[in-house]
Amino acid sequence: MSGSSAALQPPADAGKPIRHPDAPAPGELLGAHYEHCFGCGPGQPHGLHLEVRAGEGVSLTAEFTVRPVHQGAPGLAHGGVLAAALDETLGSLNWLLRTIAVTGRLETDFVRPVPVGATLFFSAEVTAVAGRKIYCTATGRVGGPDGPVAVRADALFIEVKVDHFIDHGRREEIQAAMNDPDQIRRTRAFEVNP
Repeated sequence: MSGSSAALQPPADAGKPIRHPDAPAPGELLGAHYEHCFGCGPGQPHGLHLEVRAGEGVSLTAEFTVRPVHQGAPGLAHGGVLAAALDETLGSLNWLLRTIAVTGRLETDFVRPVPVGATLFFSAEVTAVAGRKIYCTATGRVGGPDGPVAVRADALFIEVKVDHFIDHGRREEIQAAMNDPDQIRRTRAFEVNP
């Protein structure tokens, strides 16, 4: 986005993002990172149930269908829900870097209204990496991957250790996630991150 704030502009010495050799293969469905995640978790009844697929390089695609529980104005998606869908899409890019990271900044443009029942087709990519900072961008289109742009965002993610979630999350939910065999497998995958 040309109007992004200075905080979302990578420094001159930022590096090109490099896809981790153990990242999911292009076309592979990434799945939920946590059962009860509002963005991708199947156990969240009013969640987005975002479906994300790895793309080429450090890019991905995602789909989100707006349901009645996601509306703000009658018959239209709530802007906060659309921002959450962009955030979830952008955050999923970190699977391709095999990095644990959290949103540091998200700037969103709402280009056109998105009606209930519409499916948003997102494309996202990491544009640069500078130390712990990961810069990325995404667009969401209606009517298909080549449809008109409805929303777009630029974001800055900050790499963190898994302790970030242990220190700041709710103890009982952290413990449940850490005891979940699928979650254990995913967490261990990141422990070998160089």
